[in-house]
Amino acid sequence: MRFTILLCCLMALLFSCKNESKKVAEKMPEKVVAPAAKYTLTPFQPSQDYSKAEIESMFYKDGKFNFEVGGEGYELGQQTPDAAAKMCANSGKGQHIHLIVGKAPYAAKYVNEFEHEVADGDHQLLAFLSRSYHESIKSPTAFVGLNATMKDGTMIKSEPITNPTLFYSRPKGTYVGKANTDKVMLDFYLLNANLGADYSVKAEINGETHTIAKWQPYYIEGLPMGENTVTLTLLDKAGNKVDSPINPVSRTFTLKADPIEEG
Repeated sequence: MRFTILLCCLMALLFSCKNESKKVAEKMPEKVVAPAAKYTLTPFQPSQDYSKAEIESMFYKDGKFNFEVGGEGYELGQQTPDAAAKMCANSGKGQHIHLIVGKAPYAAKYVNEFEHEVADGDHQLLAFLSRSYHESIKSPTAFVGLNATMKDGTMIKSEPITNPTLFYSRPKGTYVGKANTDKVMLDFYLLNANLGADYSVKAEINGETHTIAKWQPYYIEGLPMGENTVTLTLLDKAGNKVDSPINPVSRTFTLKADPIEEG
């Protein structure tokens, strides 16, 4: 009799514990699984070193830019030696200057003197030396960044940009063929901001967010054919958007299959 009573008590206790466990499980929120990233960002391997390349001077008068470019080993119009290994939309015209006015897409210039219209008014202007596959040379002597005032095709006032600023460079335009569309270079130019502890870059690729904490070029992989959009935003260490007239910047570009490859 005592054994039967003890057994019944044990059964009741087990049933009660099972019910309590079920209630606790029902109250616990379901685990949220983040969707897998569609796109990957892979850092470039070190590129041809042009650390001594230099923009010695830049002038803008009567609608014409004039640059003095120097530095050991770098020459406008020449192919960068490691271009074939990079596989990222190399320019057959060679090394060049990227000229960026505000949020506008850059203009690639393969000579040191050229005509280029800039509207009257105040602009943030950046010029930097580029390899033939459009990767910027990120050295203290290879760029000019100015707050510039233009009037009648002439720069009438300028001063160096001193606030943290991000200029968008690549991707841009149209990419054709497997060699140019499998890996698309993401590159930008930073002034007065060290990525890491103090700043970061939010890269939104077709709406998917990636965080960049090191200033270097990256391959974007996994992009679909057709139109794609990249938005870059410079953030401070608290994750807030840095106050700048050109932050953030968005660019839509197009990937196309090569009809010859498809045939």
